[in-house]
Amino acid sequence: MHFELKTFEDLVNRELYQILQLRAEVFVVEQNCPYQDLDGKDMQALHLLLWNQDRLIGYTRILKKGISYPNHISIGRVVTSPSVRGKGFGKNLMKKSIQACFETYGDTPIKISAQYHLQKFYKEFGFKSIGDQYLEDNIPHIAMVKCNYQ
Repeated sequence: MHFELKTFEDLVNRELYQILQLRAEVFVVEQNCPYQDLDGKDMQALHLLLWNQDRLIGYTRILKKGISYPNHISIGRVVTSPSVRGKGFGKNLMKKSIQACFETYGDTPIKISAQYHLQKFYKEFGFKSIGDQYLEDNIPHIAMVKCNYQ
């Protein structure tokens, strides 16, 4: 298992294909949620890839302040392959994503739009729920913020 953090320009075709394939497998097919995944933000993002040999098993998209939220960095498109769930890869992926945010963008708060049923998972990393539940792509979500690296 190893991580790679890349800009959009540094991704090779095979990597981009695997990212889009994994996002579609989980967000569109598994969650039965047709939505516009290609939202124009990938080109401005850092892409954290979690590999098991040559197979992509986890991924997050990190966006600097001002792209998704005016005053926050954002971690989004958090996804692990169904074949590796329950083995701690998701936790490692989030730890590494948070680390990458603070190392790259400094001490700027991180905001996420979390699926409502995953609040407990994100609270383990210091995220706090803010505001009310809302629907995003017909799935209940809640905004969550983490203010420091600790």
